[in-house]
Amino acid sequence: MRLFIAGARSPTGKDLIEILRKRKIRFLAPPEKYFDPDNGVEIAKMVTDYEPTQLINLSDFISGNHSALRRAETTADRCYRINAGLPTTLSEIADHLNIPIIHLSNAYVFDGEKRLGYNENDAPNPQGVYGQSSLAGEQAIRRHNAHMILRPGWLFGKWKRGLIKSWIRAAKRNDGEVEVTRRRFSPTYTGDMASAIVAVCQQIDCDANVWGTYHYCGLESREEAEFAELTLKCAANYDEDIYQLLDSMKFVQRESRPPEIRNSTLSSKKIFDTFGIKQKSWRGHLQEVVKRLYGGRPREDRDEDEGEEGRGPDDRAASDAA
Repeated sequence: MRLFIAGARSPTGKDLIEILRKRKIRFLAPPEKYFDPDNGVEIAKMVTDYEPTQLINLSDFISGNHSALRRAETTADRCYRINAGLPTTLSEIADHLNIPIIHLSNAYVFDGEKRLGYNENDAPNPQGVYGQSSLAGEQAIRRHNAHMILRPGWLFGKWKRGLIKSWIRAAKRNDGEVEVTRRRFSPTYTGDMASAIVAVCQQIDCDANVWGTYHYCGLESREEAEFAELTLKCAANYDEDIYQLLDSMKFVQRESRPPEIRNSTLSSKKIFDTFGIKQKSWRGHLQEVVKRLYGGRPREDRDEDEGEEGRGPDDRAASDAA
């Protein structure tokens, strides 16, 4: 198995590369600057020269920054280039070379009006530029028969923690009051998403003919307010300010408004029935992500170090990775 990966610097991409290296699976992951959708000839040459058995596209306009959902409304051209233009180019290349393509999409292709989790048969109805461009990308991928579209739940992880950090900052700044959006999502650890991608690749490598669209998310959907509260309770183990605010925490919910969607929960039944890929709990991963923000040291341990100059090597490494 030889994988060619676009979007390897995305949060899921970084976790995927880590897994591939551990398992000694061959791959090529060129920097993002080489993936100009208007320069399909150069991209085709890269792919052709490597001779991969599968092509994976993880490129995404939002990538590590949730605030990009709104920014897409004012930078539509760039959003379409990444979410629709690049998938079109990659799909054409995969079709020409007769190799499978795996493409990571998202739940914003839906309108968020459904009460239950969305399944793969539900009709898309995107509410903003990001969702519309993502749907256009999916449609381009489907032109190649040997395709796999994966829609993940709400992603967070070692390399995607911007919203987590914003809740912690808001709680400190506003004496425990945190504004959240009234929405429900399916928290999904990027490492688990990457593992699901590897599992799919391995079965494709064994000639599994199961092309189409699949959803994958973590166990237990949550309201944003619930997930934010759990996040801050984790942070209290490492942050004295948050610990002191626990009893006065207040979550102010504002209504979701386009391009946001009220419900982005997903059903992962099809991917389990087809590939045997099970959903995993995100709770332990949330604790690890928060721990990583604080250098992995409990609040009590850091209190003992007050008065020392500088920072220890563990803290410095965590800061560099933030």
